[in-house]
Amino acid sequence: MKVTIVGAGNVGATCADAIAYQGMASEVVLLDIKEGFAEGKALDIMQTATTLGFNTKITGTTSDYAKTANSDVVVITSGVPRKPGMTREELISINAGIVKSVADQVLNHSPDTVIVVVSNPMDTMTYLTLKATGLPKNKVIGMGGALDSSRFRTYLSLALDKPANDIHGMVIGGHGDTTMIPLTRLATYNGIPISTILSSEKLEEVAAATMVGGATLTKLLGTSAWYAPGASVAYLVNSILHDQKRIIPCSVMLDGDYGQSDICIGVPTIIGKNGCIKIMDLNLNDKESVSFEKSAAAVRSMNEALSEILK
Repeated sequence: MKVTIVGAGNVGATCADAIAYQGMASEVVLLDIKEGFAEGKALDIMQTATTLGFNTKITGTTSDYAKTANSDVVVITSGVPRKPGMTREELISINAGIVKSVADQVLNHSPDTVIVVVSNPMDTMTYLTLKATGLPKNKVIGMGGALDSSRFRTYLSLALDKPANDIHGMVIGGHGDTTMIPLTRLATYNGIPISTILSSEKLEEVAAATMVGGATLTKLLGTSAWYAPGASVAYLVNSILHDQKRIIPCSVMLDGDYGQSDICIGVPTIIGKNGCIKIMDLNLNDKESVSFEKSAAAVRSMNEALSEILK
């Protein structure tokens, strides 16, 4: 199986490293417009194969899309990273043109691929990719909820002082500081509702920390995070490549689901070899439904900036 990652920056390279190390694919192609950059990252990762024990072939190229031919999955991470104080909304005008161009070129060589969008603002870039390419809605997936949920589970584990892998929790809604919805009501610790262990005040603190999780790291690092985003992309790619049918919160096109249509936004989705297999209904309560409606309205507002690009 073959995976192409467009954008060999921190997130793209970390994703390639995770895919190779875990043996998810036989081949990974890194592509970046910066001369020699993807080639260098690919060679560096390849030189860990003998010490880490993987056999994945990793190659790099400077914008030669022919080398991406017949990819099962294409991950788009390319675009300008978010800087301190910059909102995801401010990235639209810059990243929309990049993402549209990339999507068109990869499809020339891999028409049957599943596209995973990582570029920010992620929900809007996913919507753009779907509309601009005309692909079936199951073939374009935005990676945001997987990352937000991993941060949610991490903050819950810290609050409980329990292993993160024993904790289950999900974040839906838009992939933004004010639009994501950590579902504290449904979070569990080995099947035990965490709402019966932590106080409502503590759960609110965890939710608040989750919502600014990306901004917190951007402030600390001086740029967007990459370890957790790269790992989250690899986790999603693995479910596609190996038809694992995992339930992963992803940004996908809704058609009446959760009372919304013509919008890409984070919802629990069964992910397999054809991309989005099915959207799961969580039976949100009234408070959660109102939050989801507000989140959708905010994402729609960002999508309005695409009107000229999609003409």
